[in-house]
Amino acid sequence: MLFRSVKRFQSRKKTILAFAVLPRNKKEISIVLMHKKVVQGVLVLGWLVWSLPAMGHSSHEDQQTSPGAEKHGGEDKKGHMSGKHGKGGKHGKHGGHGYGRRMGPPTDIPAHIKERLDPDGTKVNLNRSQIGVKGIKILAEMPELKNVKSLALQGNKLGDEGVQILAESPTFKHTEKLSLWGNEISAQGARMLAESPNMKNLKELKLTRNRIGDEGVEALAASENSTALTFMDLSANEISDRGALAIANSPRFANLKTLDLYNNRISTEGMKALLQSKNLQSLEMLILVRNEIDMEKADELAKNQSLPSLRRLELE
Repeated sequence: MLFRSVKRFQSRKKTILAFAVLPRNKKEISIVLMHKKVVQGVLVLGWLVWSLPAMGHSSHEDQQTSPGAEKHGGEDKKGHMSGKHGKGGKHGKHGGHGYGRRMGPPTDIPAHIKERLDPDGTKVNLNRSQIGVKGIKILAEMPELKNVKSLALQGNKLGDEGVQILAESPTFKHTEKLSLWGNEISAQGARMLAESPNMKNLKELKLTRNRIGDEGVEALAASENSTALTFMDLSANEISDRGALAIANSPRFANLKTLDLYNNRISTEGMKALLQSKNLQSLEMLILVRNEIDMEKADELAKNQSLPSLRRLELE
């Protein structure tokens, strides 16, 4: 492997070390080491952008005293917000979640689910709908969802109980993309997904901001359900080197192209195991920002990494 270039940039007290490596297949890897202040600035900006819509419509949320007060716009199939306040919004009749974020679950959960289901029946976006365990029970029994391939359930307070219902339902046996971002899921919930006979077609799995820990990672690493995964986001899950080693040593992740381990407790040893893994042969992008990695050692490890498909490595 040929080390191509190393450059340091100084700008307003922020140091960015960027370098590119040219592997044998001559496809360039871009590896970015970002200073903590840069990362924090991006996070704050992202939070502000995400929060503005909700803050801008808080007065509507506070005045939901009648069916008409719940009429907010909804999301279109591309995830963009659409519809008008009042009678014009498609998602307004049953308390659909539009620009403003509700303080509780929809009044009519089945109707809300149907409104969030794409016309072709393959995608349903229930992000931040707060349907809870009650809602996931309804979801699991709806025949309209039997062909769903993309299921977005971010921020629905499901917990392990909700994940169990999801994992045991044959309704979701065709699911290829599953987002469970921020649902208070523990290692037990991860194990349920790993052992589910209905989760064998998963290609993308997002478990961001849960608490599956090393034990949950080990369950996924040992599961046949992980063999088709090309994208896995395990950010902010209290994962240490033990979890990183489980991923690096698992042949189940041979098809994985993107691995996001942002904001965990992985040290230089865990990074080394991942970069020298013989199983992650398809991995193109690895994110290790906000972990416990020694940056002085990280440079050398990145230069000597042995992942043939790696294009991008992000570190703090």
